[in-house]
Amino acid sequence: MQTYDVVVIGAGAMGSAAARALAAAGREVLVLEQYELGHDRGGSHGGTRLFRLAIDDEGELLRAARARALWEELESETGVQMLDPVGGVDHGLDERRVRESAALLARHGVPYDVLAPEAATERWPGMRFSSKVLYQPWSGRALAEQALTAIRASARSLGVEFRPQCAATGVRVAGDGVEVETAAGAVRGRQLVVTAGPWTARVLAGALEVPAISASQEQPRFFAPVDASAQWPVFVDRRVRAYGVFEEGRGVKVGMHASGPVISLDQRDFQVEPARDAALVAYVREWFPGLDVTRSEAISCLYDNTERGDFVIDRRGPISVAAGFHGEGFKFVPLVARYLRDLVTGSESTPEVFRL
Repeated sequence: MQTYDVVVIGAGAMGSAAARALAAAGREVLVLEQYELGHDRGGSHGGTRLFRLAIDDEGELLRAARARALWEELESETGVQMLDPVGGVDHGLDERRVRESAALLARHGVPYDVLAPEAATERWPGMRFSSKVLYQPWSGRALAEQALTAIRASARSLGVEFRPQCAATGVRVAGDGVEVETAAGAVRGRQLVVTAGPWTARVLAGALEVPAISASQEQPRFFAPVDASAQWPVFVDRRVRAYGVFEEGRGVKVGMHASGPVISLDQRDFQVEPARDAALVAYVREWFPGLDVTRSEAISCLYDNTERGDFVIDRRGPISVAAGFHGEGFKFVPLVARYLRDLVTGSESTPEVFRL
């Protein structure tokens, strides 16, 4: 039986970045992935994600600021751009929340501007606004596919072994390590890291109890811009929890955050639910004069969700877990990788809020 310092289960964004961080710390790392690398069945595929600093949660703001610095380190180390600071807007907030959010950003030295709806519409004519707009120039796009490709390439250069289409079928704590069963035979790790999204509880059945993690199927759309040269910030409409980001070659992705039904992982159909889809199209028609609702493409995304609404990042014995990212985790990828590295090496603990 082959033995590694660390076996990672799940080669999405979190697992790949954690494997890279552990290899950089001198660990011999194997990553097991049940599907092909870059598959579309989980939450890590696609070209872009929003990167923004939280405006009403101080802890999340500070973690996002730390993640931003770690993204910049990754860019420097790999020579690949991973963040594109096109700016970001939050709107649909009442006057009190705008004031409180602006004060929080100011307290931590995060640049921002508050725009009247008319000024925001003049700056971004493809969008309509009905209330004051909070603008953050540090917000923008995480270039997800580009970043993940570079992270995996860097991990391989550090000696990480990836085994795609090699599902973990069982986990057992044995002696001072962990044995992982696969169809190709068992492997042993002195430690195990599980970054398997909504498959986490299934992977760890009988080895470690984790909070309930459900999967929801979300269905944003890409809409073609009326003006191909128009500039688009990333955006969040707090009235209806809508979000959006421009992606070259596809258009502007608009979605309703965490609005999809809970599904069984074995029965995911990737199909668009007509009523929710019609509501999304109607929303875009009303609030985005710069998008053509007759030229659009529906896509399917998967969220992994915990009942308490928090991420889960913790260690029990030789097993470390990171899951439950609610469609909001990608901006934290290098920070979660750092937490997992520190859990494995014993050099630092994760924030209490993320504990099992």
